[in-house]
Amino acid sequence: MVKAFNNIYVDHLASLGRPSGDPDRSTLPIAGNDDAAKQTVIQFLDDIGFDTLDAGALAEGWRFQRDTAAYVTPYAVPGTSYPNWTARPATTTGVVQEALDAARRYRD
Repeated sequence: MVKAFNNIYVDHLASLGRPSGDPDRSTLPIAGNDDAAKQTVIQFLDDIGFDTLDAGALAEGWRFQRDTAAYVTPYAVPGTSYPNWTARPATTTGVVQEALDAARRYRD
């Protein structure tokens, strides 16, 4: 099992996918305990237009679920809100990593 797609608004999936190498390509975090399964998901995400950030074991998946800094925020234009979030690319793994780290700091 690999946790993916949990932190991005479904409508943003359709609008943020970009070809490999595009400077506006977004990064999605994943979490899982099986490296082979993660590689399958990484390839799938690449195929649909997203880079991947491995957040670690499945137990780390809490860092990008609802009510964390990594949930939707990296991909939503500030000042917009559900159900009218406007999408923006999260173009570096650093943006997503910072959000994951913020979730950890908040919990600790």
